[in-house]
Amino acid sequence: MHVAIDASSWDNERGFGRFTRSLVGALAARETGNRYSLLLDQAPQRSVPDNVDVIIAGAGQSLSEASSGKSARKGGDLFSLANAARKLTCDVFFYPAVYSYFPLLSRTPSVVCFHDTIPERFPDLIFPSKLNSRLWNAKTWLAKHMASRVMTVSQTSADDLTNILKINRQKIDVITEGADAAFRPIPKPGELVAVRKKYQIPPEAKLLVYVGGFNRHKNVLRLIEAMPAILEQEPDAHLAIVGRTTGARFWDNADELQAGAASNRLVSNHVSFTGEISDPELARVLNAASALVFPSLWEGFGLPALESMACGTPVLASDQGSLPEIIGDAGLFFDPQSSQDIAEKTIRLLGNSNLAAELSNKAIVRTRNFSWERSAELAEDCFRNAVQKR
Repeated sequence: MHVAIDASSWDNERGFGRFTRSLVGALAARETGNRYSLLLDQAPQRSVPDNVDVIIAGAGQSLSEASSGKSARKGGDLFSLANAARKLTCDVFFYPAVYSYFPLLSRTPSVVCFHDTIPERFPDLIFPSKLNSRLWNAKTWLAKHMASRVMTVSQTSADDLTNILKINRQKIDVITEGADAAFRPIPKPGELVAVRKKYQIPPEAKLLVYVGGFNRHKNVLRLIEAMPAILEQEPDAHLAIVGRTTGARFWDNADELQAGAASNRLVSNHVSFTGEISDPELARVLNAASALVFPSLWEGFGLPALESMACGTPVLASDQGSLPEIIGDAGLFFDPQSSQDIAEKTIRLLGNSNLAAELSNKAIVRTRNFSWERSAELAEDCFRNAVQKR
């Protein structure tokens, strides 16, 4: 097959960019005879596999620019991408995220990946205006009706796509995700001491880490609100919040989170914002941590949890969405709406070294169920289903 791919999210640091780059890399590495072409709205800043073609559509505004703050992609940009896609000769056209969907002006079979139904569950937390919400609903309506097949990344999301978006379950193919090779146990204490020093984390602190975006459904403010209760029982606890704090994301609340941490003097000394960091550096931070804390109201997969587990670091996670499906018995779960429950589960883990060791061992074992190689294999099955119009 020749598969053309909407790669307009290619340079996104994590999220959809990570999914696109990792999946394309795994697809390109498979010796199946398939050919892959990337359609981008600007020249890629991140490396592309040598055996993958690159086509630049010449859109006036990149996806990353359009998704900052309260912006939206312009009609002219969408037309440029759609026109370029129409001219491609391929067996199937793949959108790695409905987020970047644009109409395909041809009869070529298409696959659209719907990662989750978070915008439908929490529109008031996701969209800054009713217009943004209406535009999203129109786009997803068109995408689900035009797609030959729909792809998603967990059974939880597949159920949501059927129950909330009313997509026929027989039209949905479930793949998976994987952790990058950088995420692994690091048996070098010197590296972990150095990374604590770099990010001004006290050397003896019981380190909690949050990794991800700062959109409101990520619920990071509730985690900060749980810190006073955690510190009452574990006065050496420290929370490192990893992610971009510049506000250059679609309607995030980074400023609110920083203000919330600073409003309590006790908490402010035990919460730090690292900004974005590289995968190898993040792996060191996770290895130095007692736990990753993932308070999201809903996830379609939850890749930071898998990355933490690959490092042998236990996960404290929301009991909502796909997180129980992905984490399984390698973590403890809490009600994300309850700062008290977050604090209680955190205190339980920090105060029980035997439990922490047990969850660490289970985390390593569980990650063997997930890989980008397996994801690529399942994605190819989905592409074949689209071509066969099953």
